[in-house]
Amino acid sequence: MKNPKLKISPSILAADFGCLNDEIKSVEDYADFLHVDVMDGHFVPNITFGYTILNCIKSKLPLDCHLMIENPAKHIHHFIESGAARIATHVELGEEMTKLSLDITKKSGKPAGVAISPKTPVEELFPYFGLADYFVIMTVTPGFGGQKFMAKELSKVTYLRKKFPDIEIKIDGGMDNITAPLAVKAGGDNIVAGSYIFKSKNRVKAIKSLRMLGN
Repeated sequence: MKNPKLKISPSILAADFGCLNDEIKSVEDYADFLHVDVMDGHFVPNITFGYTILNCIKSKLPLDCHLMIENPAKHIHHFIESGAARIATHVELGEEMTKLSLDITKKSGKPAGVAISPKTPVEELFPYFGLADYFVIMTVTPGFGGQKFMAKELSKVTYLRKKFPDIEIKIDGGMDNITAPLAVKAGGDNIVAGSYIFKSKNRVKAIKSLRMLGN
């Protein structure tokens, strides 16, 4: 279960946007990335924010952007100009759009990832083997925070880890001190946690409980 490569990515979707930079400051000394969920109300039913919010973030942590939007290729350069350190788009957009998004992101010099939703078979990731720098396995239905963890989705993680021992596999959805050990055991090495961290009375303790899985 121990994984020395383990990264922790607090999701700002669960933070208080009325004092966002204070919220970020409370976790940034203990985390590896800030996970930024961008939703457009089309690809997923919810709407969060666009690239302009990245300009308001003051943090030493790299901004790891998860674009849940219909036409990411049109907007990737805006996110990069606004401070995105890396960008993941969704396999469900289709092969043409996903490959285009990967290409645009990588040509900008940033790592590019591919995310996959629970109802999508892992085989849909096959065209991006050797192209994506990392994979994002959704263990909840994308679009809302605070959902129940879907344990069966970890079979995708196990498959990918066996096939690609060295690639980063990020687990996003329902992560806490109970579910994160399962994700790490399956082969995940980047844990996204929103509510578990930002809704905790002791955020540092919450992060450290996840960090222990890699020590």
